[in-house]
Amino acid sequence: MTAHTEKNGGPVTVAHAGWVKSQRQAERERLRRNRAIRSGSIATGSTILLIVLLVWVFTNSPGWPRVQETFFDSEQFVKALPDVLSGFLLNVKIFLIAEPLILLVGLLVALARNLTAPVFFPLRALAVAYTDVFRGVPTILVIYLVGFGLPALGLQGMPTDLATLGVIALTLSYGAYVAEVFRAGIDSVHPSQWAAARSLGLSHGKTMRYVVVPQAARRVVPPLLNDFVSLQKDTALVATIGPLEALRQAQIHAASTFNYTPYLAAALLFILLTIPMARFTDYLAARSQRRRGQ
Repeated sequence: MTAHTEKNGGPVTVAHAGWVKSQRQAERERLRRNRAIRSGSIATGSTILLIVLLVWVFTNSPGWPRVQETFFDSEQFVKALPDVLSGFLLNVKIFLIAEPLILLVGLLVALARNLTAPVFFPLRALAVAYTDVFRGVPTILVIYLVGFGLPALGLQGMPTDLATLGVIALTLSYGAYVAEVFRAGIDSVHPSQWAAARSLGLSHGKTMRYVVVPQAARRVVPPLLNDFVSLQKDTALVATIGPLEALRQAQIHAASTFNYTPYLAAALLFILLTIPMARFTDYLAARSQRRRGQ
């Protein structure tokens, strides 16, 4: 596209490659960039100032030398890290096995609570009882009950591996929470979707499978990831029944040296895993809001 103008008495051809921003639009973008830079600089400066202030308060407190010796001993950190890291791999293994089991249990319980036919009343009642009981009992008590109660039954084929029992306990506890998340997602699907599917001749099961559950699953991804961040931390509770995971390894080192730095090593490993998951959850939540135009 070209335009012809007059300059010094002669025609001049000016080529236009496409749309050109107006001066006002360019000025608005420049002001926006300057505002963003200024806001970022203020946020960074205030954060650094706060960190420096906290470090100064802690390091100048009367008990800091004792705390530094007990919790921040670099020699004990290096000595304990290999064992704590090997135990942390067991935490990750428990998490990776329990997560899909929790999703399966939670989805099945949520579907059972949405069965409306009278013949399915026992399933609905069982699903309600399951969610009420396991949401009401603290996770650590569930781990104790499963870890020490199931082997005591003496049933043939009952697992005795402590890590397996820990997976069962976490699945039972978190399955109740995830079931409620799925149920909220299913209830959030607009009734018109149900009506449209049934008008096309789909049965209740096919309506749930092809219409409702896919929509509900997309909506509940952020809260599910929040639950799994908590699950990753709560794998440390399995230490109460004996598996040599990160917390148990830290306890062994702390008991032999009377130094709590190994606990710091375990905490840092959990932080390195949970923070990326938390930020990914925030990203998915923000993207979901943008898609809904909020």
